[in-house]
Amino acid sequence: MGRSLTNTVYNLGLEGEYADALRQLGYDMEKVADAERDAALGNGGLGRLAACFLDSIATLDLPGWGYGIRYKYGMFKQVLKNGYQAEQPDIWLTSGNPWEIRRDGLRFEVGFGGRVERKKDGNKEVTVWTPSEKVWAQAYDNPIPGFSTPTTSNLRLWDAQPISEFDLGAFNAGDYDRAMLDRERAEAISAVLYPNDSTPEGKELRLKQQYFFVCASLQDVLSRFKATHGTKFELLPDKACFQLNDTHPTIAVAELMRLLVDVEGLDWDAAWTITTKCLNYTNHTVMPEALEKWPVKVMAKMLPRHMEIIEVINEGWTKWLGGHLKELKAEERAKRISAMSIIHENPWNKEEMLVNMAYLAVVGSSAVNGVAAIHSNIVKDEILNDFYQIFPSKFQNKTNGVTPRRWLAWCNPELASLITETLGSNEWINDTEKLSALRAHASDPTFQKKWAAVKHAKKEKLAALIKKIHGDSVNTNALFDIQIKRIHEYKRQYLNVLSIIWRYKQLKKMTPEQRKKAVPRVCLIGGKAASAYDMAKRIIRLVTAVGDVINKDPETKDLLSLYFLPDYNVTLAETIIPAAELSQHISTAGTEASGTSNMKFQMNGCLIIGTWDGANIEIAEETGVDNVFVFGVRADEINQLRKERKNFKTDPRWDEIMKDIEGGMFGDKDYFKPLVDSVNNMKVGNDWFLVANDFAAYLDAQEEVDKVYKDQSEWLRRSIMYTAGSGKFSSDRTIREYAEDIWHVKPSRPAA
Repeated sequence: MGRSLTNTVYNLGLEGEYADALRQLGYDMEKVADAERDAALGNGGLGRLAACFLDSIATLDLPGWGYGIRYKYGMFKQVLKNGYQAEQPDIWLTSGNPWEIRRDGLRFEVGFGGRVERKKDGNKEVTVWTPSEKVWAQAYDNPIPGFSTPTTSNLRLWDAQPISEFDLGAFNAGDYDRAMLDRERAEAISAVLYPNDSTPEGKELRLKQQYFFVCASLQDVLSRFKATHGTKFELLPDKACFQLNDTHPTIAVAELMRLLVDVEGLDWDAAWTITTKCLNYTNHTVMPEALEKWPVKVMAKMLPRHMEIIEVINEGWTKWLGGHLKELKAEERAKRISAMSIIHENPWNKEEMLVNMAYLAVVGSSAVNGVAAIHSNIVKDEILNDFYQIFPSKFQNKTNGVTPRRWLAWCNPELASLITETLGSNEWINDTEKLSALRAHASDPTFQKKWAAVKHAKKEKLAALIKKIHGDSVNTNALFDIQIKRIHEYKRQYLNVLSIIWRYKQLKKMTPEQRKKAVPRVCLIGGKAASAYDMAKRIIRLVTAVGDVINKDPETKDLLSLYFLPDYNVTLAETIIPAAELSQHISTAGTEASGTSNMKFQMNGCLIIGTWDGANIEIAEETGVDNVFVFGVRADEINQLRKERKNFKTDPRWDEIMKDIEGGMFGDKDYFKPLVDSVNNMKVGNDWFLVANDFAAYLDAQEEVDKVYKDQSEWLRRSIMYTAGSGKFSSDRTIREYAEDIWHVKPSRPAA
């Protein structure tokens, strides 16, 4: 969510009055805003997208809420220790959160484990789940004001609290640990975002978290529904719908069935009809680790009733599927049914059965969508192709967007003022298609000069931040080259660093006269590596090690520098993005579902170097393909190239850099060896993300960047065209499409 003060004040249209009031009290608005901690509630593009969606829901007067967990320590606070990532708890609630409202009368019981029994209730057999562990889900509300509207939406967060505060008997008996056990178990649920799930205990905690907030949220909605409509549950699909934001909340399929059948007493078929009409599923990724598959043993242990429900759903689904595919030969039919079963064998461990949560979501939802045109096609053609063939009308595309309020108007007020002055009004803030009128000014030298002055001022601000973090002064006349996103092999920060090494080596070979013609660059990389993701942590260390060498080289440091910005978050992004001139979105084609930072950079007039992947494609179409530095293999080539990778002849420049790293040019050669080995072609499966294949084309694209940057008039023309072409990528457009095509809800503005 980032910080709330500035966003709230601006959305309410109170920026002038509020700043004046603070000044009268002896305070400066910017300093007060800087005192606020970023809310540690999410991580990466998926979490930020949800925050943008809440802003748009409120601004568009739609009756929608968000639900989540009130994490006490966030994911982690990232620090660098001798160039290595280290994780510390992100203790953001120490002084409380002034934006939240604790709803003391609003809490729901959530259970785990235990046993399931069949009992007679008159002539009817009922199922009773008796959990072995229970916690309270305590509600905390966070208001989300829309812009230029009285509508205020809500983010309701759940805090896990013990049913029994303290076991006095155990304490008096001297068993002090057991006396606090219930509290510790409960607090662990809402302690940390994405706990390390490489251990059995970690897996159980992740599943607990997912069920905890889904269970509480569904109970909350049903309680409000019943207060108005009683037990007329056939009305529920007309009154409530739930958007499952990736696979993490898809246990909702089983939980809504449990609530309707076991708690409310509906028969199975009626409950299933209601459930499938209320739920919708967004797939946000093609990465296998994010398409969750829970071991049946873990599910049965933690949520025994839900495992039973999933088994019944799967039995009904596979039976229906058998009838639907009756025209196929028996062997082919059995093969298709096995491939589409919600419960299936673990291909890496034949003795383990898994619950495929994406399959459960597709079967239990009325609509399924991807988040960029290419991604939605991959979902239909590859990831969920069998299901698409059965339910083609279920599948849609909803290209992501970002809120233009936070990501242009509020984080870059100087550029916003220039745009408003040029277009004659600020209507573009809520109607970003009006930004297209900037195209008429893209080649105007006077306008370009004003545009360049805004960008330079933002670069000065970012340079001050770099000095504060690293103690170094950077050249603000250099090209500011940025890659900020979570660290992952598919996002290929590794490729970026390799090109920086090559650039450094070429600068070292140049004469002083040749260096005068070189385009200077300040390269910035930021993002967190998951605590258990060893290779990502090695990539971070390579970034810092390369930076340590080139930033201290007196011959070249004014022409090339590289800094890693630790603890990347929303507030940091609000300084980085307005200053960026080149942003890197260089994932292997077909691996990035959409990306949203590319949209934020585009809105702020930053040029993109990227692969033909995710929303890069649609950005290129809106901005003009010739204005984007596109390189690399295409998504439809990937599978074949992976098969052939072991025989791929690498570029000599690639081989030279690999030898430099292995030889200790940047120190830590033993630590970097697994990085080098991971992209060598000695065994099948290495260089899965085809870094070597795209290396030469990437260097060519970087040369083109230098060439264009030397022609500042052309660079500025393109920069303006990027902002002018960003109208499509407002989250307002995305949310309108969800509202019209999936949720079937209309705006409802309250009286002012």
